[in-house]
Amino acid sequence: MSGSETQVPKRGPAAGFEETVKDFWRSRPVRPVAGRKFAGVAAGIGYRYGIDPTVVRVALVAATVFGGFGVFVYLLGWLFLPQEGDPVSAFESLIGRGRASSSPAFAVLLLLLLFPGLTWTLSGGWMTDGTGLIGFALMAVALYLLHRNRGQFNRPTMPAPAYPTAAFSMASAASTSTATEGGWDPLAADPSAWDLPNASTSGGLPPQTPPPPPAPPAPRGRKSKIGATTFGIAVLVAGVGTVLGLDGEAWFTPQHVIGLTLGVVGIGLVAGSFVRGGRGLIGLAVPLAIVGMALTTVPFENFSVKGGVGDLTATPSQVSEVLPEYRRSAGNIDIDLTKLPAGASVSTKVSNGAGNSTVLVPMGAEVKVSCETGAGEVDCLGQSRSGVGEDVVDFTAPGSNGQKITVKVENGVGNVEVRRG
Repeated sequence: MSGSETQVPKRGPAAGFEETVKDFWRSRPVRPVAGRKFAGVAAGIGYRYGIDPTVVRVALVAATVFGGFGVFVYLLGWLFLPQEGDPVSAFESLIGRGRASSSPAFAVLLLLLLFPGLTWTLSGGWMTDGTGLIGFALMAVALYLLHRNRGQFNRPTMPAPAYPTAAFSMASAASTSTATEGGWDPLAADPSAWDLPNASTSGGLPPQTPPPPPAPPAPRGRKSKIGATTFGIAVLVAGVGTVLGLDGEAWFTPQHVIGLTLGVVGIGLVAGSFVRGGRGLIGLAVPLAIVGMALTTVPFENFSVKGGVGDLTATPSQVSEVLPEYRRSAGNIDIDLTKLPAGASVSTKVSNGAGNSTVLVPMGAEVKVSCETGAGEVDCLGQSRSGVGEDVVDFTAPGSNGQKITVKVENGVGNVEVRRG
């Protein structure tokens, strides 16, 4: 046997973890020059395992949004996956194991970028609840299973070395002699002018066999139902999460519901890559990822889907008429507490998902106030904030008429104002 034979490890349950990891490194994806969007990491993984590169790109974007580890994984691929035409990766070139098209300075830059990416991943990224490390582990397991099941496809091969073609060889001489033997003509006459019995119409050449007919097109396989199944499960998960959020379950915020739905779609995309189905889920994953990025970038902790939609106006004149909470999902809230009797003590809360909230308090009342908004302006008894995710305004303003009022205003998006009137 030849020593240059490529050994392909066994596939199936007999293949061990260590063997699979070593084989992944030996036959790791190559970043293509053509067909890539940026560095070619997603395209290389997709081409290597016979899946749509768009699925890999969507998975990396989703991983960046929910957990922050997508950028770190992409940088790892950029550093350790060789580019098409290079025998080694940028990192291997940096440590002297070969020569790559990227410069050593660029490899050092990628190494430096890995440290903030790793810190972001371990801290949970935008989710800030430890999902970064868990998500990175899930992606590593997915890549391991992908290589274990589809590692035998599209294995990259190194180009064979080019050798100069010999000007003369015994094989060429023998073939020339064989070709001319029996057909040598010292007069160099045209064979078509020969008048020989039983002359072959092919001019002395052996009869040519006609080319085989083209193979019939492969029959189309059954259409995969994984896309419709995943879509149904995603709708069910989103519906159940929304109902639980409306029912008062604190964990089922809009961010978490969208995250769960996107997770279901991501699982469907990965499963569909094995059976060549579910590509239509990309159209659902992209807008979900955009909405998820918006919800996790802008602090919407106070956004709520409970409380109804529309403007709310209240002017209580008795303590018993003051509600414990005034709530709206979207709309403006205006509460006037200036009609309360002297010496009254009340406490109330204003919660608004999207809209402006305004509270009027008596001139001489002692007011303990707390104001916050995820995005907008805050003006509470002269203290102002403006921007996104600003600190809570929380203080007590002294009074003179014996009234004590406690007001807490929480807005998701919109302006908050508490003033005396």
